Amino acid sequence: MKLHSASSLSSAPCYRGSHHPDIIDTPSAPAQQSLLHGLSRVFGIHLNSDLNTPEYHFLSALSLLFQQRRVDAEHPLERHDQPWSNVYLVQYGILRLFREAPSGKTAVHHFFSEGDLVWPVFGRSRTARNTLCLTSVTPATLWVADFTAFRSTLQNQGDGVWTNFALALTEELAELTSMREFRKQTLPARERYTLLLEEYPELIKRVPDNQLASWLGVVPATFSRIKSALRGRP
Repeated sequence: MKLHSASSLSSAPCYRGSHHPDIIDTPSAPAQQSLLHGLSRVFGIHLNSDLNTPEYHFLSALSLLFQQRRVDAEHPLERHDQPWSNVYLVQYGILRLFREAPSGKTAVHHFFSEGDLVWPVFGRSRTARNTLCLTSVTPATLWVADFTAFRSTLQNQGDGVWTNFALALTEELAELTSMREFRKQTLPARERYTLLLEEYPELIKRVPDNQLASWLGVVPATFSRIKSALRGRP
């Protein structure tokens, strides 16, 4: 069986405060079906009506490792100085990956949203030397699995399934991180904010300004000043 990694980013759900006659309500998919679809997107597997394929059996076995979990905003999921223990598939909500200095100052490295799979990419993160923290930004609905069991299931598939999966997502995260650091060093804060508006419009709506400021590498006052200056710009 050959698996293909796929981009796991998806658009945030729409918010509707009232019913509209032109909108047809459809029942939500059962929880287990939503999990299977989420995993299929992560691994680049197209599911169809045939339930007897190796790909379907693989995803079904993998889904048994996950339990649904709902958390409030600012709920700590992984802490520094402790081994990162879980894998998270985000069904709804936003999570932030960051480091925190003894002084309390934080540096936000990445945000994860609907459809993202979050796991301890770096080997050090799986030990007591872990320096990364993972916390919910908004209330979140997550599918959570033990990382060791998750990795073992992929390794047992053979054919380099775990290696290919880990390499693809590690490279994706490394590319995003390196590009953001390059922009911090070469672009003025105003231009970085403009790129944030263009590339991550959902984050602007859903993430507090102080966290976005940390992600862009500016102090909150500068972020607020730029935001106010560009508000209402045609």
